[in-house]
Amino acid sequence: MRIDFVSLFPGMFASVMDASMMARAQEKGLLDWGCVNPRDFANNKHRKVDDRPFGGGPGMLMMAEPLEKAIKSVKKKNSKTVLLSPQGKQFDAKMASRLSKEEHLILVCGHYEGVDERTATLFDEEISVGDFILTGGELPAMLVADAVARLVPGVLKKEDAAACESFAAGLLDFPQYTRPRVWRGREVPEVLFSGDHAKIAVWRRAAARAATKRKRPDLIERAR
Repeated sequence: MRIDFVSLFPGMFASVMDASMMARAQEKGLLDWGCVNPRDFANNKHRKVDDRPFGGGPGMLMMAEPLEKAIKSVKKKNSKTVLLSPQGKQFDAKMASRLSKEEHLILVCGHYEGVDERTATLFDEEISVGDFILTGGELPAMLVADAVARLVPGVLKKEDAAACESFAAGLLDFPQYTRPRVWRGREVPEVLFSGDHAKIAVWRRAAARAATKRKRPDLIERAR
């Protein structure tokens, strides 16, 4: 998979994309990434890419021309172009799984008060990471990249790991335990030492439902 970020702040990405699992994915040849700055396509002396909105109002908007040129500089036939924006569809595990099957993602980081509406045809979809506002789309783009890249076949050491995580089956993950067996008087459930994988699976399913009901009751209805 190739991921290209379109961002006014390209220096933000290396600390995430060249570390931990992302670095290992690149070493395996499973992931490649790059960054393009719309300022490099501005047709003015000061590399200005924003201007005031017509009709007045606070803030500035990203201009259409440099944004279009930046996207087109990395776009290929198989590219999927995504705008990170508070107005987009809510990002979730199913969306991450779907995007992980793409060969090339272009993640466009919105900024200021947004982008000129006439650029809408440049995007295949618009994604939001939550109902809140950030300074720009850089952090959401990194979040999406991380969630998507780890689902690319071969990136995780154990292929079935993602299938057992929170949200994979519509529920939160079941409680997990490691050594010591007793910690400050609190014991690990006995069933986990039984060696009976069917019993353990039943316990984990029930524990996942209980944890979801306690922490995220809104997910229970969706899981049904």
